[in-house]
Amino acid sequence: QVRLVESGGGLVQPGGSLRLSCEASRTIFSNNAMDWYRQAPTKQRELVATITSGGSTSYADSVKGRFTISRDNAKNTVYLQMNSLKPEDTDVYYCHGLRWNIHYWGRGTPVTVSS
Repeated sequence: QVRLVESGGGLVQPGGSLRLSCEASRTIFSNNAMDWYRQAPTKQRELVATITSGGSTSYADSVKGRFTISRDNAKNTVYLQMNSLKPEDTDVYYCHGLRWNIHYWGRGTPVTVSS
């Protein structure tokens, strides 16, 4: 059974930091790229960052230089370190993996950036 469980969201002031975690089943994590997406209620889901199984990373332009994606293969966990947070980063953040052309999603963790 494939499982993705996010944690680490919360309320933070502008300029602050949060670190999101996504613990994944080994079947989806091993040898697969993992992603973080985000979505506000009235918007389309947006790809935030991707990390390949080899550790190569890519980012949306809106978060480059502020967010860092990483993975711990021993723990089957992917992280998203978010620094210099802005109010427009307020969203629900979702962990995603793709295996055999099947998309797997976590339930999301909410992030609110507000003073």
